[in-house]
Amino acid sequence: MSTQPHTAGPSQDQDHDQQFFNLFMVVIGALIGVTIFLIFLARSIATDSQLAWVKEDPAYATAVAERIKPAGQVTLPGDEAAAGAVAMAVPEAAAPVAAKLTGEQVYNTACFACHGAGVGGAPKLGDAAAWKPRVAQGVATLNKHALEGFQGQAGVMPAKGGRVDLSDDEIIAAVRFMSGG
Repeated sequence: MSTQPHTAGPSQDQDHDQQFFNLFMVVIGALIGVTIFLIFLARSIATDSQLAWVKEDPAYATAVAERIKPAGQVTLPGDEAAAGAVAMAVPEAAAPVAAKLTGEQVYNTACFACHGAGVGGAPKLGDAAAWKPRVAQGVATLNKHALEGFQGQAGVMPAKGGRVDLSDDEIIAAVRFMSGG
């Protein structure tokens, strides 16, 4: 008998390592699977209970009721209860309406950009020679071009000078101010 220790060959070591690696991968895979299952289980339980808690919250219920309340109400003759509720909902004071601008104010806020420097063939304020042929076409035509816009040989006049927020009366007042009429 020999007293030498028994050594495994290279193929036996590789088999043992492969078995360990396979077992290790199975354990890791099982732990990942259990983890994923627990995550989904916790999410499903939390979703149901969290949603119920949120719906029961008084602040949430008030906010939802405020968002979905009707914007108005139709009342019929003889329906005094509804009429009283509508009367209570009307604000006490309406917001003041913006004051109309004068022709000079409109010129200074809107028209000056082009008519102050003569940009694009725009007749300058106080230039009687430039305004004379335009005024000769008639006040109605002059006002129409200012309100609706006009494209001529000398340039382009956008509708209302590009300020569609101004009223027709304000634009006409500005034309009267600029043309000297």
